[in-house]
Amino acid sequence: MADALVSFAVQKLGDFLIQKVSLRKSLRDEIRWLRNELLFMQSFLIDAEQKQSGDQRIQQWVFEINSIANDAVAILETYSFEAGKRASRLKVCACICWKEKKFYNVAEEIQSLKQQIMDISRKRETYGITNIINAGEGPSNQSAMVTTLRRTTSYVDDQDYIFVGLQDVVQTLLAQLLKEEPRRSVLSIHGMGGLGKTTLARKLYTCPDILNSFRTRAWICVSQEYSTMDLLRNIIKSVQGRTKKTLDLLERMTEGDLEIYLRDLLKERKYLVMVDDVWQKEAWESLKRAFPDSKNGSRVIITTRKEDVAERADNKGFVYRLRFLSQEESWDLFCRKLLDVRAMVPEMESLAKDMVEKCRGLPLAIVVLSGLLSHKKGLSEWHKVKDHLWKNIKEDKSIEISCILSLSYNDLSTALKKCFLYFGIFPEDQEVEAENIIWLWMAEGFVPRGEERMEDVAEGFLNELIRRSLVQVAKTFWEKVTECRVHDLLRDLAIQKALEVNFFDIYDPRSHSISSLCIRHGIHSEGERYLSSLDLSNLKLRSIMFFDPDIYNVFQHIDVFRHLYVLYLDIKGGVIPDAIGSLYHLKFLRLTGIHDLPSSIGNLKNLQTLAVVNKSRSFCQLPPKTVDLINLRHLVAWYSEPLERISKLTSLQVLKGVCCDQWEDVDPVDLVNLRELSMHYISDFYSLNNISSLKNLSTLTLSSELDHLSRFPSLEFLNSCQKLQKLWLKGRINKLPLFPNSITIMLLWKSRLTEDPMPILGMLPNLRNLELDGAYEGKEIACNDNSFSQLEFLTLKYLYNLERWDLGTSAMPLIKGLHIYGCPKLKEIPKRMKDVKRIL
Repeated sequence: MADALVSFAVQKLGDFLIQKVSLRKSLRDEIRWLRNELLFMQSFLIDAEQKQSGDQRIQQWVFEINSIANDAVAILETYSFEAGKRASRLKVCACICWKEKKFYNVAEEIQSLKQQIMDISRKRETYGITNIINAGEGPSNQSAMVTTLRRTTSYVDDQDYIFVGLQDVVQTLLAQLLKEEPRRSVLSIHGMGGLGKTTLARKLYTCPDILNSFRTRAWICVSQEYSTMDLLRNIIKSVQGRTKKTLDLLERMTEGDLEIYLRDLLKERKYLVMVDDVWQKEAWESLKRAFPDSKNGSRVIITTRKEDVAERADNKGFVYRLRFLSQEESWDLFCRKLLDVRAMVPEMESLAKDMVEKCRGLPLAIVVLSGLLSHKKGLSEWHKVKDHLWKNIKEDKSIEISCILSLSYNDLSTALKKCFLYFGIFPEDQEVEAENIIWLWMAEGFVPRGEERMEDVAEGFLNELIRRSLVQVAKTFWEKVTECRVHDLLRDLAIQKALEVNFFDIYDPRSHSISSLCIRHGIHSEGERYLSSLDLSNLKLRSIMFFDPDIYNVFQHIDVFRHLYVLYLDIKGGVIPDAIGSLYHLKFLRLTGIHDLPSSIGNLKNLQTLAVVNKSRSFCQLPPKTVDLINLRHLVAWYSEPLERISKLTSLQVLKGVCCDQWEDVDPVDLVNLRELSMHYISDFYSLNNISSLKNLSTLTLSSELDHLSRFPSLEFLNSCQKLQKLWLKGRINKLPLFPNSITIMLLWKSRLTEDPMPILGMLPNLRNLELDGAYEGKEIACNDNSFSQLEFLTLKYLYNLERWDLGTSAMPLIKGLHIYGCPKLKEIPKRMKDVKRIL
């Protein structure tokens, strides 16, 4: 973790020497000296990192090196950017004069850094920091780690891990929720952090019996810092949807208006509301008036660490204190999470049982310990883990969970540490989009360039953190993690470790403070005050992430952003000024509630990700200059006007939000790197044949949903997409085409087919996952012998006319998951399917 900035600075200094061939020899020598010295210092940072937790002097030494690395990059970037602007504006002689002056300024600043480096070198000897690069994570080890992670990119779905031995609890609580009591009642679950309260609540919330009983459901997270108005808005959005009309209406309402509106919305409904992570009884008191008691069996579930909050939520409600796991259940859970139980020899098993026993039945501690030991090979390595843990145990007490979490964090590689810490900058309990965090890691430089696609390497990093139980899976789609989260205790660890190495800081509006030493700032509330009252002018910030919906005037302070690589604005909206084009170094730009971007956006030649997210799916205006973003890899925006010459974006990997009439005249032959395409508003008079020119396309989403009569044009081109693996067709289809054999996952939604699709789909040799959702209007489906040879998961939803399902004796030999919902006339399923696990 400690060498993150230094590694980046070394790379930048080397690039600068290559690009600026006209540098004076004296200046070139100074920059080369600085680069070599930082490279030398980097070899000592691993040892320093291992020692610094207990030594304030070493912490200061590491910080000083990081500061110099950051200053060096800022000097070079400012020079490069200003030189680029001047070269386009000034005549040659004037430009030469300016460069001479600028070279002099750079030389002076480099000399200052050189003196600081020499001082730091003397301190290294004083603190006894030695070079252990060969024993640590050298370049070859780092490369091997990346290759390994890329090779094993599957994740461990841990949604059910907490229920080892606790099925009786689930049934007890289900009975309380479903019992014949008309009064609106509250079920409170309480217990210490890490016991699995939220996971238990989620199990209840998604149970089929609950889905059938409560047609209206909503889930909100309260956390320690909460806004009653935001909580009320979130419940209303869950119940009513996120249409533009609803969102605009909610923004104009006062807290009292929202409370009345929600009461009226729920008054005639039987509802279930999940209120997660309540820390103060006042939070529930501020909400409960909005939940009417219409004597129809409505329920509220509360999770909290505080017993008094649980006890006082409802005088007649049901309060459950979540128990710890027994010793037998703990061992079962540990083994389930261990990657390779068969490799555990008797001596290792004995060691592991000792450690698991000391976890005293706390599930989070057990799964993190299991994730840690899964990556330790051999008996001696397991002994080292036990010895380390035993140092922190006094008498016969249990292991502190913070010790296990810290040990697991310290076991991560440098790259994985940076990736894990990044989760801490997001608000508590926020579910993070997987592709969002992956693209952020790329922009920050955490993902090494090499033969593998950076997106694939970063996905491997995410899956590794999941396997170690440091990150939890929130949602999956198409066999991939789409949303994830970190447990509160792990988020606390990430924030603590981040502050130790000045990785990031979060603005505290109560003390009106944030660390000026950190190069990444997170702002969760009172963003206007952060910008207007703090002196940010001299900071060399790399990332600013705003999660404050009440901020509008971000770009009045554009000077603060001039060194940014990441600008993340999860805000209500506002106007983007032309000055955004001066943020030359920007690699990641996410905007929410923005409808127009200026032409200057085309100046951002380093931009990798541009995401314009309008939650009501209203369109934005992308200027024609967007096609000048030559390094753009991910374009996610519902935009209104065609982007001519979009094929210039040859680096593009992901394109989401394009409408069919914008694509009609595109020649995609140069989009050689495009892997994922999402297209909307397709009419039957369009031709989609040019999609077959996308030779590397692996994921395709097509939607024809203009109205209930709209349908797809011919889809015969799909058979030419020989690398297509994942296909989602949303809308009416006249006739199924032949599909390429490469398809592994397919979702047909509201296709309204009149012919049985199973004979065609059953021939696909690699199809593993199939979902038919309102896709067929007939009465019978037939799966012939030898069909669906690789199918593992099948979903049949809203097939209202389906009465009969014939299944050949050799069809679907590998099936292991089945979900049937909204098929009222299907009275019986094939006998062989009755033993297949039902999935949600």
